[in-house]
Amino acid sequence: MTEKTSPAPTDASDAAALDQSRGDTNTGTTDTTERVTERPRIAPRDQRVIWLLLAATFVVILNETIMSVALPKLMDDLHIDALAAQWLSTAFMLTMAVVIPMTGFLLQRFTTRQVFITAMSLFSLGTLVAALAPGFGLLVGARVIQACGTAIMLPLLMTTLMTLVPPALRGRTMGNVSIVISVAPAIGPTISGVILNFLAWRWIFLIVLPIALVMLLIGIRFVENVTETEKSRIDVLSVILAAFGFGGLVYGLTLSGETGAAAAGSEVMLWGSLAVGVVSLAAFITRQLLLQRTDRALLDLRTFRSPIFTVAIVLMATTTASLFGVIIVLPLYLQHVLHLDVLGTGLLLLPGGLVMGLAAPFVGRLYDRFGPRVLVVPGAILVSLVMWSLTMVTETTPVYLVLIAHITMSLGLALMFTPLFTAGLGAVPPHLYSHGSAIVGTIQQVGGAAGTALLVAVLSAQTAALAAGGATLDAATAGGIRTAFLAAAIISLFGVVGSFFISKPADAPSEAAFAH
Repeated sequence: MTEKTSPAPTDASDAAALDQSRGDTNTGTTDTTERVTERPRIAPRDQRVIWLLLAATFVVILNETIMSVALPKLMDDLHIDALAAQWLSTAFMLTMAVVIPMTGFLLQRFTTRQVFITAMSLFSLGTLVAALAPGFGLLVGARVIQACGTAIMLPLLMTTLMTLVPPALRGRTMGNVSIVISVAPAIGPTISGVILNFLAWRWIFLIVLPIALVMLLIGIRFVENVTETEKSRIDVLSVILAAFGFGGLVYGLTLSGETGAAAAGSEVMLWGSLAVGVVSLAAFITRQLLLQRTDRALLDLRTFRSPIFTVAIVLMATTTASLFGVIIVLPLYLQHVLHLDVLGTGLLLLPGGLVMGLAAPFVGRLYDRFGPRVLVVPGAILVSLVMWSLTMVTETTPVYLVLIAHITMSLGLALMFTPLFTAGLGAVPPHLYSHGSAIVGTIQQVGGAAGTALLVAVLSAQTAALAAGGATLDAATAGGIRTAFLAAAIISLFGVVGSFFISKPADAPSEAAFAH
């Protein structure tokens, strides 16, 4: 039995605006023309909450990839090897994978205001500890604290948006979410490269900290409770199974990407982690299917009863795998084969991130007008064509061709992200928005880890084989890069096929279809 509480009451003007935002045309007038021309709007209070959540989420997600080019400096300063340094990214991804599945419950149990303040407080605390960390161990702990806040913010943003924005406006609003999801990770290495070109690695955190604190203070002042809550109990066994399931899977995938450089005994850890992850995940799914009969699931899987949501999730997984795989592999090619420096690499990747950001709002408006398929199909084809073209790179490929390829791929991803998020979450009923958002976030983490692991493992194996055959270091690395992109190109074909099966959901999915 759960007890539901409503959001804090608003003043009369906000209430009227909220009614208007939800398409309420029952105004007492009989003027047919006025009712027909009335357009749905988002209440000013709700717009303020959404924009604040967008800004805060951008800051925390930017932090996810900002460390990628800082590892060499950290290794020198903290006197650690590459495998140890990699834990700064691995620990972050692991924490995200463990916490995100719990956010479906958290967003139903606690208010918007409580969840926001908790998330930004954790992120700010982690950033402060990282900036002041005297050694490697405390720095890893700080990244874990940061990840706890980051993991909560994206599901909070998407759940709030789906609750407040009427279906006719979701595409353009979700376009802003796509900026956060796609651009923030893409420009993270660029920002990091610029900072490290002039300052020590601690400034990565010292620059982010005041921004995070300002977001927290503004949120304390302006964020209101805009969703309903349910006073239900958390299932501890589900939390444990989720931690071992998603954590084991992501850790195993991360290890598989390090196999070429890892110690001989790492393969035991790799397969052991994957085995624990798969078994625990199977147990977790079984338990959720049982608990959701009484609405007590930690992560409600009834969202998958929607074919549109299921197709969108599969496409998100393949698209995210491509994006994160390229984020890792392309800089390796630019630095180790074409011999660009860190700053040059970051600047070359910046235009693609800007293209995604500039295109996202326009893509959202096109979604509202035409639906997802006319956007997702050409987007998937563009991404796939770029992946196949990157299978032909060599140690003499002109840098401008790589730049064109990256910009084109970024445009293709922009055409896919917004429609997939909007159609996928729009296909589930409102009471499952929080669980749908948590599933989207989880799939992003697992897909990103899988794409990175696969491409790095293929790259390492092929590079080693070519080097053993007598190829020069540049030629061997270029060969490994080509093979990695071949793997990404094959994965992209699944996205092309799946893109033809996506469609726009009805404005109000039937609750009965998602019942016990």
